[in-house]
Amino acid sequence: MRSTVSGYSALSKAHKFSAAGLVTAAGAAALTFALVPQAQAADAHSVGVKTVSLSAQEFGVTQDAELAKAADAAAGQAQVKAAAAVQAEAKAKADAAAKAKADRERASRSEARKPMKPAAKPAAKPAPAKPAAKPAPVKKAYADNLDGWINESLDILRAKGIPGSYEGIKRNIMRESTGNPQAINDWDVNAVNGVPSKGLLQIIDPTFKAYHVEGTSWDIYNPVANITASCNYAADKYGSMDNVNSAY
Repeated sequence: MRSTVSGYSALSKAHKFSAAGLVTAAGAAALTFALVPQAQAADAHSVGVKTVSLSAQEFGVTQDAELAKAADAAAGQAQVKAAAAVQAEAKAKADAAAKAKADRERASRSEARKPMKPAAKPAAKPAPAKPAAKPAPVKKAYADNLDGWINESLDILRAKGIPGSYEGIKRNIMRESTGNPQAINDWDVNAVNGVPSKGLLQIIDPTFKAYHVEGTSWDIYNPVANITASCNYAADKYGSMDNVNSAY
């Protein structure tokens, strides 16, 4: 326990024994004071008190120095701990920031590695509208008689570039068969030779086959086929059926 007297500290057990010895010595000095002259007693007393006072003061100063040194050491340790705590906190913050940065970079690389979605296919172009089918040509109707047969034959002749006229064709038909598509000559030279003249314009089989016009029937008795083949033959031999005025 610290002494209440300034400059002194609590004494240990050994110090207490020393102090007791000093007190005893002081008593002995007092006894001597009574026996020796007053001047000597004063000198002895002065010397003894001075010794006790210096020893206690030195002890107190030493104790204070040790306590101050311990306090300084504790303060230094506290400062070291505080600095270490600050460094640890700063390091923790730096580590957290580095980890966050690494996570962001990792996420960015992962995003970059994601396969890109294929570009959307362009909408298919609508198929071009097919042109409207041309209506089938209406077949021209012809009367099933001499007038109709001649007109149908004339249309075929014009398409093939073969000359002839309605009047020239009809005139020769009336002379050769009187308009009978089944007519046959069984008395002239052709008949004698086995190739009788047949049909509206009395043409023989070899001539019909040689001058047959494509698109007409191969039947020599067919009125249109008979007229068309006969006109084709007449155009080749006489220039046109219009130039035939007798047996040809």
